[in-house]
Amino acid sequence: MAKLTIDDLKRIKEKVQKEDLFRAGTKRVKVTVHMGTCGIASGAKEILDTVMEEMSQNNVNDVLVTTSGCIGICSREPLVTIEEQGKEPIVYEYLTKNKMRQIFKQHIMEGKIQPDFIMARGKEQDGR
Repeated sequence: MAKLTIDDLKRIKEKVQKEDLFRAGTKRVKVTVHMGTCGIASGAKEILDTVMEEMSQNNVNDVLVTTSGCIGICSREPLVTIEEQGKEPIVYEYLTKNKMRQIFKQHIMEGKIQPDFIMARGKEQDGR
């Protein structure tokens, strides 16, 4: 196993600090773009770029954007999970740039969930 470098530890620390912003309530929404190999091959990088563009164009600073690996449902990629403070997470599937723009404008900005694109609601451990 490779040894961790100081730079590796700094990156880990920065990631944990960003995650804590959502847990502490400093950020209103957490957007996780699932970027395992299958997600990237299906267009997850373009989805991430679209989220970042929308944030910039709309001057949004109360949203935490993060990435994760595969969640095991490769056939439904690209996937994005939206978590709002105090609400169940929503996993959106089969995303395109246009669908992501709609989700950003409707769900993230206005709180209107987009049922046509939903794969799942809630956390895995909720038993839903």
